[in-house]
Amino acid sequence: MREYEVLVDIEVADALHRPAEVLVLKHAQELYGVDLMVARKLGITPQILPAIGNHLLVDGAPVIGARRVLFLGVQPLGLFDYEGIREFAQRALIVSTLATPEVREICLTLHGVGFGLDEAEAFEAELAGLFEAISKGGSPRNLERITFIELDPRRAERLSHLLVRLIPNRKITSGRANSQPASNRQPAVNNPGERASAAKDHAFIAMPFSDAFDDLFHYGMAPAIRSAGLLCERMDKIKFTGDIVVQMKNRIGDARFMVADLSGTNPNVYLEVGYAWGRGVPTILVCDADTKLEFDVRSHKCIRYTSIRDLESKLRAEIDHLL
Repeated sequence: MREYEVLVDIEVADALHRPAEVLVLKHAQELYGVDLMVARKLGITPQILPAIGNHLLVDGAPVIGARRVLFLGVQPLGLFDYEGIREFAQRALIVSTLATPEVREICLTLHGVGFGLDEAEAFEAELAGLFEAISKGGSPRNLERITFIELDPRRAERLSHLLVRLIPNRKITSGRANSQPASNRQPAVNNPGERASAAKDHAFIAMPFSDAFDDLFHYGMAPAIRSAGLLCERMDKIKFTGDIVVQMKNRIGDARFMVADLSGTNPNVYLEVGYAWGRGVPTILVCDADTKLEFDVRSHKCIRYTSIRDLESKLRAEIDHLL
């Protein structure tokens, strides 16, 4: 088997406009986010979108930037977990080998974030799927580059740092599943079978859906939770309707504990706290120094923080005590 290298990169761009040979998206038996926007732009009706395990390849240009768009049929959103993301990435390359064998660059987006999955773990799962396909020669023969397109510059920066930590040279080599330098050996990427994301406990984060809280989540809460060996999950920027409510309840009910930021007395956060209490899920309440708590939580311990660093420090101590 011919040995070759594929560069993996992160790029801040709009998936609708970024030029690409092939853009790979999912169809989770419903459409969400960029998958929905691209399908609408191309006038694709739900009836022709692929069922689970099937795929659909359509022309993108000149309506969008990508020359071709490959939709992969996956499990419904509530069942599309870390293992599903890994399988999606592996299929993206395997199907591209058959459908677009001459492609040199494939563009992907990050999946699972915003719908309850841990950002870092979801990215590692997607990388693991790519590694598994490439290391076994299951990618297009001329493939040179895989680019993750991310509209949010802050997220792109976080993913870039994670990518370099996992794959320092950002290159995946075919036929080397067990022969990477020791410095490159990261369990989630180079030995995908060694870590089962589904087996990890997770903490569920309840907080307002606002850009103002993003840094608190990513740099205050997430490091404290991940340092304890748990995944850090939240539902982000989505409507509390239908299947999303069901998934939210499931993730709360299965959580090792919940961290709820009561700053700003957001009603959705109080709703999630009430549900966690009803399910008997341990709950850590936090809020900024200026928040006036509602009467129904005033009798409960609430950690007040003055900065992101203060939140991380206090949360680490509380988690250590809880676990």
